[in-house]
Amino acid sequence: MSTLLIKNARYIVSCDDQDSLHERCNLFIRDQAIEYIGPALRQADQVIDASRMAVYPGLINTHHHLYQLFSRNLPEVQKMELFPWLVTLYEVWKNLDEEVVSWSSLAGMGELLKNGCTTCFDHHYVFPERSGDLIAAQFRSADTVGMRFHASRGSMDLSKKDGGLPPDSVVQTIDAILADSERLVRVWHDDSRFSMHRLALAPCSPFSVSGDLLRESARLARSLGVRLHTHVAETKDEEQYTLERFGLRPVAYMQSLGWTGPDVWYAHGIHFNDSDLRVLAKTGTGVAHCPISNMKLASGVCRLPDLLRLDIPVGLAVDGSASNDGSNLLEELRAAYLLHRLTWSRQAPTGYELLKVATRGSARLLGRDDIGQLSPGMAADLFLVDLDRLELVGAQFDPMSMLGTVGLKGPVDYTIVNGVPVVQQGQLVTVDEAEVSARANETARRYLGRL
Repeated sequence: MSTLLIKNARYIVSCDDQDSLHERCNLFIRDQAIEYIGPALRQADQVIDASRMAVYPGLINTHHHLYQLFSRNLPEVQKMELFPWLVTLYEVWKNLDEEVVSWSSLAGMGELLKNGCTTCFDHHYVFPERSGDLIAAQFRSADTVGMRFHASRGSMDLSKKDGGLPPDSVVQTIDAILADSERLVRVWHDDSRFSMHRLALAPCSPFSVSGDLLRESARLARSLGVRLHTHVAETKDEEQYTLERFGLRPVAYMQSLGWTGPDVWYAHGIHFNDSDLRVLAKTGTGVAHCPISNMKLASGVCRLPDLLRLDIPVGLAVDGSASNDGSNLLEELRAAYLLHRLTWSRQAPTGYELLKVATRGSARLLGRDDIGQLSPGMAADLFLVDLDRLELVGAQFDPMSMLGTVGLKGPVDYTIVNGVPVVQQGQLVTVDEAEVSARANETARRYLGRL
C-alpha cells in the first residue's frame, strides 16, 4: 500500500459535478485512488509541495494513431488533403513492424504524459503481413512508460482493387480480423475499475472497410462487451463516397449497420447536418474532436457548440502524429479554444468548458466513470503546473480557464497516473528520455529508408 500527499495546493481544479475550485487544499492518494481533498494534513510516503501549483485532472486522449509518429513532418504530403495524403502515406505504413510500433508508441505516449495526458486511446488499423503482434507491443510500451491505455483492434478489408484506398498488403479478410479481435479482447481487455488496459474494435473508415466488416464487428464487440470506434464525417470526399455507393450520408450509413449508440464514438465528425446531430443526440453516439488535424488537412471545423448544446458525448483528441505532427493534448486544448472563438464567436465554449471536454467528456466517450475528475473515489490521474513560471505571469487568477485561454508553453511539472508519479520536474521518470529518443530516431530512419 502506498500513499501520496499533494500538499497545500494553490488551486485544485476538480472538474467535478459542482465545478469545485479548491484553494490552499490538500489532496491525499492511497494506492491508485483519491481518498481525500480538504484542509487536513495526512501522513504519506511521498509528499509534493504544491503551494505554487495548480492541480488538474489528467487529460484523456480519445483518438490517436501512434504509429504515425515516424511519418510526421514529411515534405511530400504537407499540402495534401485527406484522400491523397492517405494514399501517399500507405506506401510508408505498409512497412510497419513490431519494432516500429513499439518505439513510436513509447515516444508518443511519453510526449502525451509530459503534457498532462494520463489516458490514451489509440486507433491502430494497419496490419501488414508478418508484422508481429502490434497491439501487444503497444500495451507493453504503455506499461513501460506508465500510461493508462485503451488500444483498438482496427481493421481494413477494402484495398484499391475493391474501391478502397489502402494497398493489398495491409488489408485482411473479415474472418482473420474477427478472430484476432476476439483473441486480443480476451488477452488484454480489463473492464475492472481503475483498469490500465482496455480494448475497442475499430474498423478504419467507411471508405476502407466493407459493410459486412462493420456489421460483424459491431455484433462481436457487443457480444464481448467492448466499445466501437471509427472515422466518420471527416471530409466532403467521404460524404460523396457514401452517397455514391450506398445512397446514404455517412451517419445514416453507419446507423444502417448498427453503428450508433452509447457504446460508439466517431473520430472527427466535421460534416454533420442537423439531421445527423439529431441521430447522435437520440442514440448517445459520441465524437472525438481533433481540431489541429482538421486544420492541417483542411478538413473543416467541427460543430462543437452544437454538440455540447445537444449533450452529444464529445471528447478531445490529437489524432495521428502525421496529421497533427505532435502528441500534445494541452496544445490541442488551446487550439480548440482559439478555433472555435474564431468560428463561432460568443457561442464558442470557454477555456474551462474545453478542459471539461478533455477530461469529463473524454472519459464519457471511453465509457469510464473512474477517471476525468478529481474527487474522492476517483482514479489518481492528475497533473500539476507551477504557476510561478515566467510564461504564466498575470495569467494565474483564473486557473479554470487558463489552459484554454493562455495555454502552457513547455511540459507540466508533475504527471501522476494511477497514483504513480511518471513525470517529475517536467521529465519522464519511468524511462530514460535520451535513450528512448535515440532508439526511436534510429528505428524511424530504418523504417523510412533514410539511414
